[in-house]
Amino acid sequence: MILPIDTGRYGTKEMKKVFDEENRVQRMLDVEAALAWAHAEVGNIPKKDAETISEKASTRYVKLERIKEIELKVKHDVASLVRALAEQSGSSGAFVHLGATSYDIVDTATALQLKDALAIIQQRLSTLEEILIEKAEKYKGVIMIGRTHGQHALPTTLGFKFSIWMRANARNIWRLQEVSRRLLVGKMTGAVGTQAGMGRHAFEIQELVMERLGVKQADISTQIVARDRHAEFVCLLSLVASSLDNMAWEIRELQRPEIGELFEAFEVEKQVGSSTMPHKRNPEICERICGLAKVVRGLVIPALENVVTWHERDLTQSSAERFIIPEGCILVDYMIYLMIKILRDLLVDKNRMRENLKITKGRTMSESVMTWLIERGMNRQEAHELLRKLTIDSERENRSFKEILSKNSGIQAFLTSQDIDNALKPEKYLGTAVTQVELMIKKTKHEREARG
Repeated sequence: MILPIDTGRYGTKEMKKVFDEENRVQRMLDVEAALAWAHAEVGNIPKKDAETISEKASTRYVKLERIKEIELKVKHDVASLVRALAEQSGSSGAFVHLGATSYDIVDTATALQLKDALAIIQQRLSTLEEILIEKAEKYKGVIMIGRTHGQHALPTTLGFKFSIWMRANARNIWRLQEVSRRLLVGKMTGAVGTQAGMGRHAFEIQELVMERLGVKQADISTQIVARDRHAEFVCLLSLVASSLDNMAWEIRELQRPEIGELFEAFEVEKQVGSSTMPHKRNPEICERICGLAKVVRGLVIPALENVVTWHERDLTQSSAERFIIPEGCILVDYMIYLMIKILRDLLVDKNRMRENLKITKGRTMSESVMTWLIERGMNRQEAHELLRKLTIDSERENRSFKEILSKNSGIQAFLTSQDIDNALKPEKYLGTAVTQVELMIKKTKHEREARG
């Protein structure tokens, strides 16, 4: 074992099971069994032979070791599987793989794996959505400073931040539901896609196979199903990864000691933050998500390159997608799993958020003061320029913005001392933030009901 997925460092048991080698073989055997059954249904082969093939199309009989042993000789993975199944099927083995080409089996088996993988990812995203709803509701009124360009901007709420993430997650759920209609397709069309080897019941055979396996038929295909659908899926996985990256990056930033507003949980009794610095409490799970997001985004280029093929078939897709499809699914599922863990145990320092609002001595409320001035009759441009200069004075002289405002004759001409106090209160300048959070929670819950 070499790669960290193989060594057990990354990935959940459920998703790794979908893509492990034995399950892959089983899914291909499932397709072979469905093909034999369909041939029997249309009268191409005796039903007893189809039953024998179906019984033996299991890794209980067709061993991975035997397939590899044959492959050493024939240098073809699918042909090796076909021969191993035929061996176990006795005289019925004559009907194994009848009329099919390798990628009738491979592409359809891939659709079965992706169906299982999508179900796991969707369920994981649904769990993440539940947590984001709960956090948005819990923290909808908890005030913190909003930052743009890394600088203090205006007050917002922590619940508003969670709502932004919640809606990005909801869009990702919808995108994956939408792509499944195009992605989960198989084919039974033979070499170059003409179905010549399937005989006069070709259309019916393909329909029967896909109905039995629970995936749709590709509308039309060459010797492989067109890879634009797989490329779309990998692009969507990279979107999910980037959404998680965005969340993790924000938590990492807010865990900085100079900010100190959000924190990953830390097992104080045993967890080690650094091999040499005993004081360290690193946001290492968030960092892991951010690192893996780079890998997932890196899968997009080979996925797009796989859309291109020579004529009706070449092998350039095969080697690449043996990496990108399992890796994409395993890593994204694992990243969602990690984010669920992070958010469930997230530590929030409300007092630090309040203290951080005071860092600029009230200058972050300059827009609020400007709106008061405009309402009292001052020209908007004049108000902006006046306040720009006063914020500079406050910073340069290290004096509170309230003090600067209270001693300025231009401000005094429009605002009373009480007006200035009200204009400088962060809780009075949240706009519709809390209402927006409530509306987004309601919308998300409605979508969850519609999804069942």
